[in-house]
Amino acid sequence: MPLPRRASGILLHPTSLPGAFGIGDLGKEAYGFIDFLVASGQQVWQILPIGPTGYGNSPYLSYSALAGNPLLINLEWLESEGLLSAADLADLPEFDRDRVDYACAIACKFPLLRKASQNFSALATPERKESLETFCKEQADWLDDYALFMAIKADRNGESWYQWDEELAKRDPDALATCQKKLENEVFFHKYVQAEFFRQWSTLKKYANDNGIKIFGDIPIYVAHDSVDVWANPEIFRLDEETGEAELMAGVPPDYFSETGQLWGNPVYNWEILEKTNFKWWVRRIEGMLNYVDLMRIDHFRGFEAYWAVSKGETVATNGEWLTAPGAEFFAILKEDLGELPIVAEDLGVITPEVEELRDRFAFPGMKLLHFAFDSGPGNGFLPYNYPHNCVVYAGTHDNNTTVGWFEARSPEEKQRVWDYLGGESAEGIHWSMIRLVLASVGKLAVLTLQDLLGLGEEGRMNLPGRAEGNWDWRYTPEQLTPEIRDRLAKLTEVYGRAPEERGDRED
Repeated sequence: MPLPRRASGILLHPTSLPGAFGIGDLGKEAYGFIDFLVASGQQVWQILPIGPTGYGNSPYLSYSALAGNPLLINLEWLESEGLLSAADLADLPEFDRDRVDYACAIACKFPLLRKASQNFSALATPERKESLETFCKEQADWLDDYALFMAIKADRNGESWYQWDEELAKRDPDALATCQKKLENEVFFHKYVQAEFFRQWSTLKKYANDNGIKIFGDIPIYVAHDSVDVWANPEIFRLDEETGEAELMAGVPPDYFSETGQLWGNPVYNWEILEKTNFKWWVRRIEGMLNYVDLMRIDHFRGFEAYWAVSKGETVATNGEWLTAPGAEFFAILKEDLGELPIVAEDLGVITPEVEELRDRFAFPGMKLLHFAFDSGPGNGFLPYNYPHNCVVYAGTHDNNTTVGWFEARSPEEKQRVWDYLGGESAEGIHWSMIRLVLASVGKLAVLTLQDLLGLGEEGRMNLPGRAEGNWDWRYTPEQLTPEIRDRLAKLTEVYGRAPEERGDRED
């Protein structure tokens, strides 16, 4: 993992940034957050997946594994280039500053992105038009399918691809050519939007890297059923050939989060077919990810050793089975094709010795969460004295309650177990006590959620696994990032040996 021997960072999804358009974006507040990271001695900004989202707004259910979310495009940048006017950005709705209103943000931003797209065709300089053409050529292997997929969806009022007419669902060449011609303007719009997203993202990433901040991204192991990835590559997924429905669905058995497990509904991979292609689709996916992050967490890493598969028609995950996957073969080819990779394994949940062996064979850091540490004996692997150096340490992640919310939900006896470990109740509050413990741990990388730094309770929770709606909408406001929090974090980061020694930090 290309990090200094000890480092720390903050987990914050870009949608949670402040901003005037109902959702965080890649504008000045994103640059301001990077400045906060630098000033507080951090070296990493961890984000969630940044693809275009559908129903439920989950970043883990995207229409594409390689596309960017148009809602993250900053409109003020487009205004500065003359593609939108000041009048276009005037009289905005009165958005909630503390929550993302996805429906209102979409209703506000997409018409303006369409207008910018139209103005681009008429007003852009030859250099900018050439830049767009270059992007489209370089990314054609995924962009052409994605733009057509989104154009057809728009033309069919958002229908899922497996509900389309058979000739479109099964990608009849004549039917696709007809749509390509009929929907030419809509196809161009989606290509333009992707080019703009990656232009803004690449500029932001360069600013972060130039200031010593690495971007830590996230790859969901599965893709959404209603995605261009499944529509364009049906042979690599376990689908019903007649209906296009998932023949085997992904999920997990009963666990910490649910007594009946989690039924995600994504189609699982046809690993036999993937292996015959030398995992071409997966290698391209990882290669694409490296275009916009420095490190990457593979969500549900255990699925590369064995995955939980639930048959079509089941409504809960209980009646599934474990099936093996060729993870060792995949990661060996990935290493051969792309070299040593900055991968972190999300190794939470039902982890077997076989999963640990796969993780360790390729020296991928695993994850350790303090919220899981205090309810069993001294052998609990989430207790800090049991950590290896090669791991990423959290109090909790986006899938957990905030530390304050987690602690408040514990019984008096359970709270006491935490205070006993911490050396007694502290006046600084449980969130700062746990932040100290994360930073003091031996783990190579320590990551804090911004909600914990702000001392928020359950109202700051980002996601409740298994809940279909009401997630992913938390935002902070600029005044919450106070100089006191910045300086306190900087001091603790220095005390526990995680501050950068100098620009261009030493590497292992």
